[in-house]
Amino acid sequence: MAASSGGGRARTLRRIRICLGILIAGLVVSGVTAFPLREELHLAAQTLAGTPLPSILPDAVGWVDRVAAALADTGARYPFIAYGTDWLAFAHLVIAVVFIGPLIDPVRNIWVIQFGVIACAGIVPLALIAGSIRGIPLGWQLIDMSFGILGVIPVAIAWRLTRRLERMPLDAH
Repeated sequence: MAASSGGGRARTLRRIRICLGILIAGLVVSGVTAFPLREELHLAAQTLAGTPLPSILPDAVGWVDRVAAALADTGARYPFIAYGTDWLAFAHLVIAVVFIGPLIDPVRNIWVIQFGVIACAGIVPLALIAGSIRGIPLGWQLIDMSFGILGVIPVAIAWRLTRRLERMPLDAH
């Protein structure tokens, strides 16, 4: 059944934009926070050490300590390796920019929304396969997978709403 008024179309468009805004914000935060990984992990390791978590979750805290030490060592001896995570950060920011198209006109740019769903789905096998090959603990792989699982929620809702918007009559003014 079509919306009874242009208000339904405007409301649907607003909901799509909210969903895409959440996705864009997540991509920007992920991108910006990927630049200072060494500093962030150092701070995380120091912060965790001053809490009861080392006795509650020793493996998780040990993993954070190990990663912080590896980043510090690598940064001191081979600082150019961080250039790879700079590109990772940049890619997150570029992908966020791509979603401006559907933010403006979701129907015309539905393919970007579909791409977002596919990208989120791809995180799960990547985390499981590459994580296993690289020796990443399963708990950390689950955290990585959660980005795809949580990210797919707003983008899938935006896709469903965009399909609905496609079928709605244009506002008659």
